[in-house]
Amino acid sequence: MAWFTKASEAPLRVPTEALWNVCKKCGAYTPKSDYVNNLKVCPACGAHGRLSARERIELLADKDSFKEIAAEVIANDPLTFSDASGDYASKVKVTREKTKIGESIVVGTAKLDKIPVVLGAMDFSFMGGSLGSGTGERILQAAETARKLKCPLILCTASGGARMQEGIVSLMQMAKTCAAIQRLRDEGLLYVSVMTDPTTGGVSASYAMVGDLNIAEPKTLIGFAGRRVIETTIKQKLPPEFQTSEYLLEHGFLDKIVARKDLKAFLAKTIRLLTAAK
Repeated sequence: MAWFTKASEAPLRVPTEALWNVCKKCGAYTPKSDYVNNLKVCPACGAHGRLSARERIELLADKDSFKEIAAEVIANDPLTFSDASGDYASKVKVTREKTKIGESIVVGTAKLDKIPVVLGAMDFSFMGGSLGSGTGERILQAAETARKLKCPLILCTASGGARMQEGIVSLMQMAKTCAAIQRLRDEGLLYVSVMTDPTTGGVSASYAMVGDLNIAEPKTLIGFAGRRVIETTIKQKLPPEFQTSEYLLEHGFLDKIVARKDLKAFLAKTIRLLTAAK
């Protein structure tokens, strides 16, 4: 009989990652919709997942208030770099198409709880949030716009450091961004650095750590060289909490740790206290 011999059809299976978020810290399973509604924070252990630049902007900017600037500034290839895995220009093109952004940071004018600000958010999915010449130029234009509008500058960082494919041109962006921020200071304008996981390398060694106010999300990885590099160099075992935002706060490198759900309200309150914003 046909129903005895007919091969059974494999049941339709939906990949686990399409339905559930599996926390990388505690391993808890959370329905994907619940995880997104909770701002990508694990409800079991409070671990803060990574947000894209657009998601970060949506979290902080008032609805429909964000106006992007410097969108025409994109990653370039000053060294015509290539290695065994391919050429840099092609990788940048693929990354732009995948992320729908032209560089590792998106910047623009916005209102935060009705306060005019210039807001920038880095995106780790764009080549590890690396600092390239286009990134530096976008930050420069953001700082110059804040200086022109006489309003605070807020930069949210998420980066693995300088972009090696651009060599010394990438490293120059460390000085370029810090100089732009210093011009803000010279005119008495506020710069707030919001560090998110991870903030490392040349970004942590430049504009991420020179804010008038340096804040971070809980358990954010913040540092320059990696743990293994440091331990190998100094021949010592580092504390488990080393290079976390909690460790940096304890040792005076941060002003405050703020949970994601409280970030917008905290920034609005702080900006009003430190400036004449209404």
